[in-house]
Amino acid sequence: MTEHSSVSQVLRFRGGWVVSFVPLLVFLATCVAYFVVFKAFDMTALAMGAFLGLLAGALFARDYKGFWDAALRGFASPASMTIVAILFVIGMYSELIKVSQLSGGFVWLADALGVGGAAFTVFTFIAVCAVSMSTGSSIGTMFTAFPIFFAAGLTLGSDPAMLAGAILSGAIFGDNLAPVSDTTIISASTQRFRHKDATADIGGVVKSRLRYALAAAGVSVVLFAILGGSPTGATTDILAENSNPAGLWMLIPVAVMLAAAIITRDIFKAITVGLVLGTATALATGLIGWPDVLNVTEGAPGGYLVTGIQGILGTVALVIGVFGIMGVLVEAGVLTKVASALIRGRLGNTPAGAEASIALGISAFTVLFGGVNSASMITFGPVADEIGARVGLHPYRRSNIMDCFAMGLSCIVPFLSAFLFVGATLIGGYDIPEISAGALFAGTLYPLTLTLVMIASIIFGWGRRFEAADSTPTKVPTLEPAMEIAEPVAVS
Repeated sequence: MTEHSSVSQVLRFRGGWVVSFVPLLVFLATCVAYFVVFKAFDMTALAMGAFLGLLAGALFARDYKGFWDAALRGFASPASMTIVAILFVIGMYSELIKVSQLSGGFVWLADALGVGGAAFTVFTFIAVCAVSMSTGSSIGTMFTAFPIFFAAGLTLGSDPAMLAGAILSGAIFGDNLAPVSDTTIISASTQRFRHKDATADIGGVVKSRLRYALAAAGVSVVLFAILGGSPTGATTDILAENSNPAGLWMLIPVAVMLAAAIITRDIFKAITVGLVLGTATALATGLIGWPDVLNVTEGAPGGYLVTGIQGILGTVALVIGVFGIMGVLVEAGVLTKVASALIRGRLGNTPAGAEASIALGISAFTVLFGGVNSASMITFGPVADEIGARVGLHPYRRSNIMDCFAMGLSCIVPFLSAFLFVGATLIGGYDIPEISAGALFAGTLYPLTLTLVMIASIIFGWGRRFEAADSTPTKVPTLEPAMEIAEPVAVS
């Protein structure tokens, strides 16, 4: 989709352009069914919903072949293929971090320092932030962190809802800031420079986002220290069973990988450094053996390189499916209509108003997508790009407004949020009173504080940046009815 049809050359549907939302509605119905009814979170199932929606939507298209041509252009778009390639390499790296027991190193450290109760809740938030930063996977981090930190924290006097909220908050922090996070990649790759043929680079986006993420994290630490539980607690065998001091060695390749991502601004180079140095460190310290890297057992391939690819396939399928839906919506003129309505509205006339439009738009999309912020940003990213560019906002600023609001309140709405459903599922089985969705929502402090930080940023202009060389907003041009939304190009 290097060139999109304008409003006068749209993909038409029986019943009008509103019917083009059928694929999206089927996808949303799938999200609700699995999150609310079945209480199951599975990327493969969500991908199924996306492709089922495409099959259903094609039946209403006046040009059946044209519908699938639009979907195929969405599948094969440069942005889609870039994200898919990055996800595959991230899958291998994330699996290395899991099998090398980095989380166990943090538990050992907590035991050695003698922290408990509220202090352990704070420690858990910081530790999970580090793990999530290294893996870039919020859901993967939750599955890794809950079995270790939650059981230990309960015996140390941590408040269950706050402890669970600390784990969710830490997982979302990494998703918000990590250069290897799919959401970081999507938020950057959908925002284009207007003075050169490139998208926002990931390293620059992460560097500019630090101020917001660290401010929200700092407030969260203070609140977790106050509300996280009793001041003391007894160390139990759970800590000993789940701790491994050797896991702290993995902080070296993690730090080097993060530095490489920011310095080189090339995610493939950073992941290569992380894989090579991480594997060498894990092997040298005895955290893993060669069979953990690659093996074949009874004809079945194994090792973290293989399981890393296998584990990411569902997410890859979801990305491809959502890009197909996006291709249909774009060529049906829907995104153009949405962008036109937002830009023509009163909010779109000023930089602060454009930022508010992006914030409201991405928040609504994220709620509709059940908190799956990667899907919402894939869909809304080109709209945010167009809205922000009209008033000269820098691609970094557009990316940050979109990503931070997608990681804020909108991703933890009770009864709709994938994060809360996964958290509630992982809490199950422990001998504690049931934690309500509302209590878990209240304990997930980082997204709540991040939303407040970003609202203040829009109101007071904190961190606002313009693409024009003189750092002033460009003149807002008159929006033509035949506005086009260009396809995001590959990450530079």
